[in-house]
Amino acid sequence: MKNIKIHLAIGLVCLVLGIMVAVQFKTVKNNIGPVTEYRARELASQLKRVTTERDSLVELKNELEKKLRDYENAEAEGNVAAKFLTEELNKARIIAGLVDVEGPGIIMVLDDLKFSEHYNYNIISYTDLLELVNELNAAGAEAISINDQRIISTTEIRQAGLHININTVKFAPPYTFKAIGEPKTLEAALRMRDGIIQRIENKGIGISITQQQSVVVKKYDGVIEKKYSRVVKEGETQ
Repeated sequence: MKNIKIHLAIGLVCLVLGIMVAVQFKTVKNNIGPVTEYRARELASQLKRVTTERDSLVELKNELEKKLRDYENAEAEGNVAAKFLTEELNKARIIAGLVDVEGPGIIMVLDDLKFSEHYNYNIISYTDLLELVNELNAAGAEAISINDQRIISTTEIRQAGLHININTVKFAPPYTFKAIGEPKTLEAALRMRDGIIQRIENKGIGISITQQQSVVVKKYDGVIEKKYSRVVKEGETQ
């Protein structure tokens, strides 16, 4: 009898526990369902975002690897990129007049043989020198100097009494031009009919021109200072 009571008590307890577990399971199932679905949508959104970021990183990695291969190839080929930049820099220095240059060209000398006798009058004027520089530039001269003063974009050629200032340096005759370019073309441009040489010679100025295969034009020795100019960046409005 005692055993029967014990079994009944255990059975009753198991029944109660079973009912409680069943009710709790149903409750949990009803409550968790919507949360699980929301969480699934959230995870799907995060997965999509991570996948997009991964694809972008893969694309960036491929692009950087390509650039690295290009640099490595340039290095293997004797550093083509650096060589190209050096060549471009040298061209810029030549144009700016910052280096000595050598090449075929002409040497021209203008002389007023009676300069010392003309105390208050000079036959060779600054305009003569300016016209000669213009003609040489038009004929394709790549570098020009007068009395070893390199002609650059900021060079001034102006009258200073009986003398002429070039790059702020005072000079008197003779004036020696050195120009690099195709020698025959340079001389022909100066000696064209009714051209600058003929007009200057008619004033009584002595001019000699010699074509040479090696002319050295010295660099500009002054200071180039830019206070107000700056490079305009791409996209800037004026």
